[in-house]
Amino acid sequence: MSPNELEELMSDSADNAVKTAQAEFNTPLDFTAQSIATVDDLLLAFIEKYQEKALEEKAVFTICNIFGAYVGETLRRYVKGTWIYDESNPQAPYMLLAVESNTYAFAGICYERLVNDKSVSVKSYFDQALANHQ
Repeated sequence: MSPNELEELMSDSADNAVKTAQAEFNTPLDFTAQSIATVDDLLLAFIEKYQEKALEEKAVFTICNIFGAYVGETLRRYVKGTWIYDESNPQAPYMLLAVESNTYAFAGICYERLVNDKSVSVKSYFDQALANHQ
């Protein structure tokens, strides 16, 4: 996948997050730093609304990737960054946002909150990423 195709994919995925938040929860997302706190709430709202179905593999993959793309695309509005498709483990490739010498796994932090630990904060992770580059 070319860098342009990857950026288009992530932009489209972020737009899907915006549409999903609106359609499923009547919640707007506006690509501001403040909106990332809403992502924290939305991830848990999927479990509330769909219970175990929200934790099925395909649902988790979709939810984490579109909201991870949204968080990354929001950060890109504040700082320059480049999406990277990491295939170092062919069984589990993943997306990272590279900003200067740092990389951020936004889908991964969404996964942590959705699946493993409700106390993990996507907003805190985003805020630290933003602070690293201001």
